[in-house]
Amino acid sequence: MLAYIDTSLIDWSRAQFALTAMYHWLFVPLTLGLAVVMALMETFYVVSGNEFWKRTAKFWQKLFGINFAIGVATGIILEFQFGTNWSNYSWFVGDIFGAPLAIEGILAFFMEATFIAVMFFGWNKVSKNFHLASTWLTGLGATISAWWILVANSWMQYPVGMAFNPDTVRNEMVSFWAVAFSPVAIVKFFHTVLSGWIVGAVFVVGVSAWYLIRNREKEFAMVSMKLGAVFGLIASLIVAWSGDISGVQVARNQPMKLAAMENLQDGGHGAEFTIAGDIKIPKMLSLLATHNLNGYVPGINNLLEGGYMQPDSTIALSAAEKIERGKQAITALGAYRDAKAAGDEKKMQAARKTLDENIAYFGYGYIKDPADLVPPIGLTFWSFRVMVGLGMYFIAFFGFICFLSWKRKLGAYRWLYYVALWTIPLGIIAGQAGWIVAEVGRQPWAIQGLLPVNAAISKIETGSVQLTFWLFLLLFTIMLIAEIRIMIREIQKGPEPHNSDL
Repeated sequence: MLAYIDTSLIDWSRAQFALTAMYHWLFVPLTLGLAVVMALMETFYVVSGNEFWKRTAKFWQKLFGINFAIGVATGIILEFQFGTNWSNYSWFVGDIFGAPLAIEGILAFFMEATFIAVMFFGWNKVSKNFHLASTWLTGLGATISAWWILVANSWMQYPVGMAFNPDTVRNEMVSFWAVAFSPVAIVKFFHTVLSGWIVGAVFVVGVSAWYLIRNREKEFAMVSMKLGAVFGLIASLIVAWSGDISGVQVARNQPMKLAAMENLQDGGHGAEFTIAGDIKIPKMLSLLATHNLNGYVPGINNLLEGGYMQPDSTIALSAAEKIERGKQAITALGAYRDAKAAGDEKKMQAARKTLDENIAYFGYGYIKDPADLVPPIGLTFWSFRVMVGLGMYFIAFFGFICFLSWKRKLGAYRWLYYVALWTIPLGIIAGQAGWIVAEVGRQPWAIQGLLPVNAAISKIETGSVQLTFWLFLLLFTIMLIAEIRIMIREIQKGPEPHNSDL
């Protein structure tokens, strides 16, 4: 059976995983965004035959490659942590969670590794069309990789397609397609990947602005800025649309996360949306969460106390009732295994019946206090507002640049170049804020409603986790500094001369 561990090991294991994940997500969005930008520019080259587009594509490919290498290094460490720091988690749901990660490694990663070599070293060695295909397939490989990783993460938010086996004490997959194409996974894919496109677009626009500020490579910079803005505006609008759908899913599947996002203590019909402080929009939260102005949105107290009508017309249990039923499930599992060892078929059947009746609340049996079911409200609340606020800013930012481009007045507002340059880090901040909402808002669950964090960790020495935390922090920081320095050096060099080939 899963063990409960009440030590600082839990906090340090969470901190180490969060550190690795956040550093990894510094690089992934830019990879996803630049992949599309460089492929589009090479497509223009192949179609037009204009060497200008070849130079432009090569330049962005170079920056893509630098970022890609660092991102891979941090991602590999993440996967190892499931086995080292989260062995109970890996045991409990490894049959399900491991499948998308295995497919990601076998299919997507090797696809990227194969075609990225052709992309970088195949100029003038393979045909234009084959090289173009390699560039698109490199980006496709990165996107497919993101798909399977997001499938795994979405399953942690919305566990489906499984059945609990009391003989192995594991959840086993019963429907691969339910896991791979759950509605949460599909929406999360579009929302997350296209947020990466925004980061890529912001980066392209910002770097282009740097050249314009210094009166260098004006044609290259102006064209790149226009393309980046159009690309970014399309991505921003789709992200807003997918975010709306995601909000409805969160309200349905993770109501406590939504309550924490809004600091909603007591819910009700026609719930208000809080912008900040006392600034509220009447009925807006109900509209966002249910697509109904008078829809019912439970607050934190409602979720803890239960008693309200749920969307499926059942009455919500209180947190205390769920915890009690979870303990019954754990006790029944122990009784089942004891009866099986003793060969007592009658007791096995009785224990199995009790287990099946309460299995939906199994994870609650490891919760000590109902208050533990409430995520960190302040961090979730403000991270959500940073994410949404920056999302609205990006729509206005890209839209304004597109408007000026259409009016042929992009060069008339020099201050915009400085705004574009300082917008680069905002894309990263928005992405990090989004992941904080997704993961911190899910706490205390490693798997929503199924396995709390305190039952998911490995029995290892706290000192070992502390040591590796600081080592990873040092290593990742060095890698980040190295990437920034290399990026700056290559940007300062600018595009290759017209007669240069990689």
